[in-house]
Amino acid sequence: MEVTREIVFPVPPDEVWEALTDPEQLEEWFANDVELDPTEGGEGVFRWDDGEERHATVVEATPSERLVLDWDDEGTVELTLEEVEEGTRLLVRETTPQFATALALRALAVSYPAPSRDFALTATQ
Repeated sequence: MEVTREIVFPVPPDEVWEALTDPEQLEEWFANDVELDPTEGGEGVFRWDDGEERHATVVEATPSERLVLDWDDEGTVELTLEEVEEGTRLLVRETTPQFATALALRALAVSYPAPSRDFALTATQ
């Protein structure tokens, strides 16, 4: 299954990049405990209070532009950032049996008082 979501945040790309790659910031909105080396070939471990644990490998990392994670053969998430007049457009493309990342990012976006948001969810099997 593929899920695509586009979100506009009212902040510059470097702030969105930090929210996507800094373990402390990831713990505020995505998982309860995060270890992440956001460089190509780097490893990530994401743990939730319910006992779920997911492992990832960073496939691609271009600061403030693009991050691609492989979820231990359970799918891939591609995060592409683009500076726009309103701030930063984040395109999330996740290929996985679960919607975890895309839905967590939607929840984060709702908490931002953005002047415009473009929520487009497309799911295909």
